Amino acid sequence: MRKLQPHVPNTSIWNGTDKTSTPCSWKAEFLPVICQISTLESLDVSQNHLSSIPNEFNTSCGGISGLKLLNFSRNKLEGSLPTFTGFGKLESLDFSHNELNGKVELQLSGLNSLKSLNLSYNQFIGQFHTQIVKFGNLTLVDLSLNGLSGVFPDRLGELSKLQVFVISANNFSGAVPQSLRNIKTLTLLAANQNGFIGSIPIGLTKNLRNLDLSFNDLNGTIPQDLLSPLNLQFVDLTSNNLEGTVPGNISVNLIRLRLGQNALNGLFPSASFGSLHSLTYLELDNNQLSGPIPSELRKCKKLALLNLAQNKLSGPIPVELGDISDLQVLSLQSNSLVGEIPSNISQLNRLQRLNISWNFLTNLTNLNLQGNKLRGRIPLDISNLNVLLELQLGGNQLGGPIPEMPLSLQIALNLSHNLFEGPIPISLSRLTSLEVLDLSYNRFSGQIPDFLTKMVGLTRLVLSNNQLSGVLPEFGSFVSVETRGNSDLIYPSPVAPPQAAKRRRKSIVRQLPFSPQLLFQSLEDYRINDEHFHSGEEIPQSPVIQGKVLTANSIHKSNIDFAKAMVAVSEPSNVVFKTRFSTYYKAVMPLGTTYFVKKLNWSEKIFQLGSHELFGEELKNIGKLNNSNVMIPLGYLLAADSAYLLYEFAPIGTLYDVLRGSLGYSLDWASRYSKAIGVAQGLAFLHGCDTSPILFLDLSSKSILLKSQNEAQIGDIELYKVIDPSKSTGSFSAVAGSVGYILPEYAYTMSHNGWKCI
Repeated sequence: MRKLQPHVPNTSIWNGTDKTSTPCSWKAEFLPVICQISTLESLDVSQNHLSSIPNEFNTSCGGISGLKLLNFSRNKLEGSLPTFTGFGKLESLDFSHNELNGKVELQLSGLNSLKSLNLSYNQFIGQFHTQIVKFGNLTLVDLSLNGLSGVFPDRLGELSKLQVFVISANNFSGAVPQSLRNIKTLTLLAANQNGFIGSIPIGLTKNLRNLDLSFNDLNGTIPQDLLSPLNLQFVDLTSNNLEGTVPGNISVNLIRLRLGQNALNGLFPSASFGSLHSLTYLELDNNQLSGPIPSELRKCKKLALLNLAQNKLSGPIPVELGDISDLQVLSLQSNSLVGEIPSNISQLNRLQRLNISWNFLTNLTNLNLQGNKLRGRIPLDISNLNVLLELQLGGNQLGGPIPEMPLSLQIALNLSHNLFEGPIPISLSRLTSLEVLDLSYNRFSGQIPDFLTKMVGLTRLVLSNNQLSGVLPEFGSFVSVETRGNSDLIYPSPVAPPQAAKRRRKSIVRQLPFSPQLLFQSLEDYRINDEHFHSGEEIPQSPVIQGKVLTANSIHKSNIDFAKAMVAVSEPSNVVFKTRFSTYYKAVMPLGTTYFVKKLNWSEKIFQLGSHELFGEELKNIGKLNNSNVMIPLGYLLAADSAYLLYEFAPIGTLYDVLRGSLGYSLDWASRYSKAIGVAQGLAFLHGCDTSPILFLDLSSKSILLKSQNEAQIGDIELYKVIDPSKSTGSFSAVAGSVGYILPEYAYTMSHNGWKCI
C-alpha cells in the first residue's frame, strides 16, 4: 500500500506477521480495516498485486463522509467494476491498468461530486454510459484502451468544466459530437483509434491545445480554422479519409502536425511554414500533395522529423533542408523529385534516418556520415541506393549485422571505428568493383576470408585493430593491405610493399569543338619531365603563415588536419603525380579520410611573390563553386615560399593512368564517352560561372582526376589574380598549357583581356 497517510491501527493486515513485507504481499482483506478510519480522505493502493476487492469495502468506506480519492490503478483486479454506493463526496476515481471487464452502467450512479474518472487500460465493453453527462463537475475522463462502443450523445457539451477527454482505442462510432467545441475549458481531446465517421466539426479547436482524431474513418475537408488557433500545439489526423488542401493558416505555436495517410491534395502550402519556429514534427506522408518542397521549411529550426514520403512532390530537394540542424528523420521517398541530392544534407549531424528512394534523383553517389554519433544497425534498404559509389560511415557507434551493400559501390566502403563484430560477412564479396574497404577499429574476429583476395577492384584493404586470426591470405601486389593490431594473425612471409607501376607514355585530350562529342585519344603529349617524381630528397618545410578550411561541409571540417597535411608533403613517397605547375601528395588524416594536397611554388614560373593575402581572399571564390566535375579546394595552407591546396582524394587516379591501362583492362566506348561528358560538363560550368577570373594552366589527361570509374573531375584550375603577367611577356603563352585543350577564345585571340571566368 502506497501513499496512505492516516495512521493504521495495530492490526495484522499483512500476509503473515512480518510488518516489513513489501506491498506486493498485502491481501485485499486489509481494506475494510482501513475504512475504519473515519477521517480518511484519500486511499491509494495503486501498483500492487490486488486481484479482488472484498464486498465489505463498499459498506465500510462508503460511509466515510470525507473520502475524496480512491486509486486502485495498476493492480490485477478482475471481474466487474464495483458499485460505489454512499461515495457522494468522492472527487477522483482511478481503476486504470487492471483486468476489469463487463459493462459500466449503474456502478457510478450517485458520484455527483466526481471530478476525475479514469477507467483506462481495462476490458470494459458495451455502450458509453450516458449518465456521465450528469456529473457536471468532471474535469477529466479517460476511458481509453477498452472495448466500449456506441455513439456519443451531443449532450457532452453540458460538461462545462471538462478539461481532458480521452476515449482512444475503443469501438466508438458515429460523428464527433459538435457540442465539444462549446466546452471552453477543454484543452485535450483524444478520440483516436475508433470508428468515427463524418466531417470534423468547425470550431473544434477553438479552445484545444491537443487534438488527436487519428485512425478513424473521418472524411471531407479539414476545416480552414482547424489549425489556426494560437493555443493549439498538437494535431494528429493521421489515417483518415480526409481530402482537399492543407489549410494555409497554421498557428505559429504548433509543435506537432501529423496529417499523413489521407487523400489530401493540391500544392504544398509553402507560405504557411515560414513562421512555424516551434514545429518539431511534420508528417504529410501518403497523400497526393504536389508541387515543390518549399525552401521556407528552413525556418523551422526545431524540426526533428520531416516526413513527406509517398506524395506527388516534384522539383529538386531544396538545399535549404541542410540548414535544419536539429533534423533527425528525413523521409522523402516515393515522390517525383529530380536533380541532385544537396551535398549539405551530410552536414545534418543529428540525422538518424534518411530515405530518398524511389524518386528521379540524378545521384546519390557519395554518402558521408563519418564522425557522428550514429547508433544501432545500418538499415536493410541501404541496398536500394543503386547509384551509390562511396559510403563513409566511419567514426560512429554502429553495430549488428552488416546488410547487403549496393552493388554500385566503387570508390570506398568505410565502416571503421564502429562496433561491428563477428566474422567478416560474405555479402561483401558481391562488391567486385570496390576499390577501398576499411573495416578497421571494430571487433571482427575469425579468419580473413579468401573472398577478399578475389575482389578484383580492390586496391586498399584496411583491417587494422580487430580480433582477426589465422593465416593472412595472399593478395595481389597491387592491393595495399593494413592488418596491424590483430595479435593472433599469422603472417606467412614478409609482405613487400607494392612496386611502383612502370612509367608509361602520356596521353592528352585532343582539342575538338567544345561539345559533348569531346573524346579521349591515346596521343603523345608534350609535358614536363618527371625525373624527380620520386627523388628521395628531403623536402624542407617552410613556416606556415596561414591555414583555413574553405568548405562548409562539417565532415571535411572535422577531418582536415593541417599539421598532418604538412607531414604528408614532407615525404617524397607521398607524391602521387605532378603537373606542369603543381605536385599532388596523398595525405591520410587521423580519422582515416584521404585527401590530395596540391603544392604550388611561389618562386616558380608565374605565381606572384608576396600575394599571400590576395591568394587567400581569391580562393574563397573558387571554394564557393559547386560542380561534381570540377575539383573544388576544401582548404589551403600558406607558407613563406609555397601554397598548399586540399582536395577530395580521387582513388582511381588520373585519366592519363586509366587510358594507359592502370585498371588492368581497356576502356570501352561507353566509359570513354561518360568521362568525356563529365569533362564537357565541367568546362561548360566554368565557362558560365561569374566568379573571379579562373584559368586552366594545363588541361590534359593528367589533370583530369577520377573519383570513380565514370566520374571525371577537372583539376589544375587557378586564379587569374595570383598570376604575374610580367612573367608572360604580355600574353599567356607561358601558361597556355600543353598540347591539348585550350580556351576557344584564347586560341583565337592569344589574349586574356576582358576575361571573367576561364
